[in-house]
Amino acid sequence: MDEARARDVLAAAGLPAGTARLLALGENAVFAAGDLVVKVGRDAELLDRARRELDIAGWLAEAGVPAVRAAEPKARSVEGHPVTVWHRLPEAVRPAEPRDLAELLRVVHALPAPPFALPPRELLGGVERWLRLAGDAIDPADAAYLRERRDGFAAAAAAVTPHLPPGPIHGDALPRNVHVGPDGPVLVDLETFSSDLREHDLVVMALSRDRYGVPAAAYDSFTAAYGWDVREWEGCSVLRGARETASCAWVAQHAPVDPKALAEFERRVTSLRDGDETVRWYPF
Repeated sequence: MDEARARDVLAAAGLPAGTARLLALGENAVFAAGDLVVKVGRDAELLDRARRELDIAGWLAEAGVPAVRAAEPKARSVEGHPVTVWHRLPEAVRPAEPRDLAELLRVVHALPAPPFALPPRELLGGVERWLRLAGDAIDPADAAYLRERRDGFAAAAAAVTPHLPPGPIHGDALPRNVHVGPDGPVLVDLETFSSDLREHDLVVMALSRDRYGVPAAAYDSFTAAYGWDVREWEGCSVLRGARETASCAWVAQHAPVDPKALAEFERRVTSLRDGDETVRWYPF
């Protein structure tokens, strides 16, 4: 799905497609439209996830967790695409920092289970779909390598012994999913909320330190605010390897239409094949 298709869906939904401003384009196209934010999912497979995200938003609101709030309680299905509508947050007063994320994760990790079922964090569950979307744009040998790597890490992750009690997690715990407004940090992007190992949320920042150039001091502020460094846990390398596999496959889905995505995919898969953990990856 490109921007033009997403705008067509906005128009079909009766939303202001012409004046909406594109904020992000990934599995969802995210638009700002007046005092609303509208998310258009890539395809119908994402409808159930969109519905669950709205349930999660309502649950977090009742629990008093600072998070984005839904403007419409139900997801729409428009021309085969899920569409959800959200209240637009006030302008950010500063960029989110790792410590802001850590403080919100402490709140989330203290929550009991919601009154509805949360899925496990299927970190590797999207790999097949992303590789399918990549199609012939990527080397078939790279796709086969990632499938084999996925299977190995899925088995290893199922066997780890957690340090923290399992329960609700954000699932994609990065500072980019925190918005710091006048009233403080707020969680956004709730679609990956899960019930699983809390360590999943912490490994993300450990990987960001090693692969994406997050300064060591910023990572240290994250662990200080949370109260524990996941790198001390023997299962850290397993969850890290699983996330690297998923992150590599995620970029692949954009390769058919974006040469920069193909180049980043090839950089990532080569570093995995070589076992070189020092190769810098770039956010996409």
